[in-house]
Amino acid sequence: MPKIMIVDDAGFMRMMIKNHLTKAGYSEFIEGADGQQAVDLYQSEKPDLVMMDITMPNKTGIEALAEIMQLDSGAKVIMCSAMGQESMVMEAIKLGAMDFIVKPFKEDRIIQTVSKILPL
Repeated sequence: MPKIMIVDDAGFMRMMIKNHLTKAGYSEFIEGADGQQAVDLYQSEKPDLVMMDITMPNKTGIEALAEIMQLDSGAKVIMCSAMGQESMVMEAIKLGAMDFIVKPFKEDRIIQTVSKILPL
């Protein structure tokens, strides 16, 4: 079963993403609350996919993405952004993010994006 790491400083957002993906058949999750945890957990857990918020404390999603891509150039990362963060989304894509999802999330968009990158 593929491991998905969900990183967002808002616990309810992590829970919502997890609930949507559980309905789609995914069952193994790792959670982080900021960019530094994302990098640390990526190294220790080696997830198959990372879903990461752009705006977080301690280290932004962009900074964490850059570090993760340095550790593993084949990392699969989907960025989550709020409306109006287009420039940061473009930067994330340049750094190696495979896709992005805009908040507020739509369940079918989350499932479609994840299953395209990480089919069950």
